[in-house]
Amino acid sequence: MEPKNYTIVRIEGDYAYLKEEESGAEVFIAMALLPEGVDVGTRLHYEMFEYTCI
Repeated sequence: MEPKNYTIVRIEGDYAYLKEEESGAEVFIAMALLPEGVDVGTRLHYEMFEYTCI
């Protein structure tokens, strides 16, 4: 899978909804898989099955 950048658009319980910056597609992911301390508006980089804050 190729590297992608996302922005967190909303958080509902244990899940965060991410908007892909390139295509605008929205996906959801468990908060446990994201870096600690993320919040709505946080930009993330996804590569090699790992999310990091930009």
